[in-house]
Amino acid sequence: MMWSNETLVTEFVLQGFSELPRLRLPLFGCFFFLYTVALTGNAVIIAVVSHSASLQSPMYFFLCNLAAMDIVCTSSVLPKALAGLAFEENTISFPGCMAQLFFLTWSASSELLLLMAMAYDRYVAICRPLHYSLRMSLRLCRSLAVGVWAVSALNGSLHAGLMTRLSFCGPNVIAHFFCEIPPLLLLSCSPTLVNSIMTVLADAFYGVVNFLLTLVSYGCIVASVLRMRSAAGRRWAFSTCSSHLLVVSVYYSAVFCAYISPASSYSPGRNKVSAVLYTTLSPTLNPIIYSLRNTEVKHALGRLLGPFAPSKSSAAEL
Repeated sequence: MMWSNETLVTEFVLQGFSELPRLRLPLFGCFFFLYTVALTGNAVIIAVVSHSASLQSPMYFFLCNLAAMDIVCTSSVLPKALAGLAFEENTISFPGCMAQLFFLTWSASSELLLLMAMAYDRYVAICRPLHYSLRMSLRLCRSLAVGVWAVSALNGSLHAGLMTRLSFCGPNVIAHFFCEIPPLLLLSCSPTLVNSIMTVLADAFYGVVNFLLTLVSYGCIVASVLRMRSAAGRRWAFSTCSSHLLVVSVYYSAVFCAYISPASSYSPGRNKVSAVLYTTLSPTLNPIIYSLRNTEVKHALGRLLGPFAPSKSSAAEL
């Protein structure tokens, strides 16, 4: 690539929440708490599922992968966000920015694909229960997980690679608390047509096709549940899917707000709010919504922590 004689940007300044100086300390405390809860909750999910024989089913296998994705997502964003709230100026090198862009794109797109796989798992469990063990075999689940991670890694590499081909020779202030595609494209002083086309294609695949397939799965689930004669069966089916549907709704709403729009209509305030939802709040709530309220997970967690839990006699003495 031919470089111009203009000075090229070697680092960026993350604006973060500098426009709200009075809220820096409360926001730092809030983000630190959410980050701690997200890391702890998702690590517990991985440990419990990995060490519990009773949780070796496709649903919990996908939950374990979701927890790993949430850890990657929050860890790629929140440390720099916390640094920006702790110090007046928060800079990030160009390679560091590209690395953050890759890991965020990788984890976010992986989660979208995994949510579709989880919707398909629930569809087979409710609509095709007699074929569940055959369709959702361990080999297929592992293949789906590997495919999700690999395809999303390719997507992240593509966007980060295309971004490194751009020239940044003007303002270096990113109107966000992490490196994201839309604000970076606005700062580039070279043509961004290829980047914009690839972004639109990725949005169409992850945000439209993937979303429609998820909706189709849930449409079939709802139709199957409404045909059930047993009230207990309907309650079980809805309770099984309600948590997943809630997470899907929150996550897709935030992603649509942040990404399904042209870079020219980028709104820093709107995108910061939506980014907090899918990079911070969603990874924090996922372990609670999906698993920590689940009886099987609670029993498995109790067995795992059995040696460290206080005995009944000790509790009675207290």
